[in-house]
Amino acid sequence: MRQRKRNCVVRENALRTFVVLLCSTDMPALGERMSVSDALKNLLLDIARQQSLDAVMRKVVEGLAGEEHIALARIWLIRPGDICSTCPMARECPDQTRCLHLAASAGRSIKRDGPTWGRTDGAFARFPMGVRKVGRVGATGECIAALDVIENPEWIVRMDWAREEAIRGFVGQPLVFKGEILGVLAIFTRSPLGQHCLDWLRMIADLVAASIANARAFDEIQTLRTQLELENAYLKEEVSDARAFGEIVGQSPALRNIIQQIELVAPTDASVLILGESGTGKELVAQEIHRRSQRRERTMVRVNCASVPRELYESEFFGHTKGAFTGALRDRVGRFGLADGGTLLLDEVGEIPLELQGKLLRVLQEGSYERVGEEKTREVDIRLIAATNRDLKSEVEAGRFRQDLFYRLNVFPIEVPPLRKRKEDIPLLADLFLKQASRRFNREMKGLSQGNILALQAYDWPGNVRELLNVIERAVITSRASALRIDLPQTAPTKGRRVAPTTSSAHSFVVTDDEMKRRERENILIALNQTNWQVHGPGGAAELLGVRPTTLASRIKRMGLTRTTT
Repeated sequence: MRQRKRNCVVRENALRTFVVLLCSTDMPALGERMSVSDALKNLLLDIARQQSLDAVMRKVVEGLAGEEHIALARIWLIRPGDICSTCPMARECPDQTRCLHLAASAGRSIKRDGPTWGRTDGAFARFPMGVRKVGRVGATGECIAALDVIENPEWIVRMDWAREEAIRGFVGQPLVFKGEILGVLAIFTRSPLGQHCLDWLRMIADLVAASIANARAFDEIQTLRTQLELENAYLKEEVSDARAFGEIVGQSPALRNIIQQIELVAPTDASVLILGESGTGKELVAQEIHRRSQRRERTMVRVNCASVPRELYESEFFGHTKGAFTGALRDRVGRFGLADGGTLLLDEVGEIPLELQGKLLRVLQEGSYERVGEEKTREVDIRLIAATNRDLKSEVEAGRFRQDLFYRLNVFPIEVPPLRKRKEDIPLLADLFLKQASRRFNREMKGLSQGNILALQAYDWPGNVRELLNVIERAVITSRASALRIDLPQTAPTKGRRVAPTTSSAHSFVVTDDEMKRRERENILIALNQTNWQVHGPGGAAELLGVRPTTLASRIKRMGLTRTTT
């Protein structure tokens, strides 16, 4: 958009220079009687402001035809042949691959109730290249002019029309841009033409050709942009269908409750406070709220408040001007400015210093702010989503978080449950992470075994979804065969396991050797019964237990286990 505006400014400045030169020269335009009028000056400036090709051509012919002594102005553009079978000049056409198409026309009859000539169809809607005056101009790129058609009647095909409309002159100027002939600009005048008229019409034709070229480029950009937007929308729809509900994966009751809350609040502009432990996917919830909001076509800007140095918070949020402080080498737009019209996610909002919380509250309440080092007040329109793993109520009671800011953020709280409270989702998440990691690391891995799933669900996941992702990626990297071998951390508590205290006075829980053998026997029997005593192959007891089939077979033989064993 900025580049297009610069182009318009350059073209307008060039036209202003041309008008100054034209006005400073005492040159007659039409037979010593026609001067450069204010209407013509305005025409030249208006041409520069047009971005549509049709608008450029319409402005040119209407502006020229508005001059007192110009009866008719027309523009033909070189385009592929299209109506060759019905074209009145088909017999004269040497090459039907391209011709001159009448693209714009304007003029008026000298008669009080006479017709206007704004239509682009009719006998002269097409000119074959090289045929008649207009065709010759388009083919050769050279100007053709009849300074006085009364003295040269052969220049006019319809002399009766010329007499009725008092036509005295004709000029056909080629529209040439960077050596390429784009078309023909022609005028019919009611006064004899002088040389100065040919000169300024040549200059107009050059400026019109440049404007047409720019308008064509703009039209092409718009077409490509529309195409890309349609393709992007199509791809977004495909991705949306593939991932069901954004990137939030799962089907547990806890997750379904989150989805219902998102559906309620997303269409509104209410502030949302997302609560939950680290690694639970709070940012995914924020992204889904934005995706389903009325601001989804604009940007969602994220600020990780925990990673911003204390002295740079104000600059990060609101921006700064060049020289506002040491190191401010240029103007900088803050995150609020970037998010204008969209959504701003303040991740780890509990980390914002207390002294800055008042300024943040003011922006949220008044919708205005100032950059660091600038007195100008700027307006901003954002939807705020905040996320934190802290207990903000406790932070308020401790005096580390402003109560009024907490109430401003806590309009619609959403609490994201930890992974240990939605273990039904672990198989789906683990399978998704396994596929992603296999592609990323170029490894061909089998799917998750039942043993893998049971092991993952038995772990408490203090690091939540982020930890699950790390465990799966590490397993893909370290597994030497296609079967996935998952090593869970031993420092965190797992289901059914108690962690011994680290102090020297702590009591330890000792299991006898006989008890260990009994537990191993029971565990193997459970696996065998669940797999209908299938030891080998996918879904077999060996895979379930995470051991080699030969190892399991050896243990079964050593323990004397049979199907009749109880």
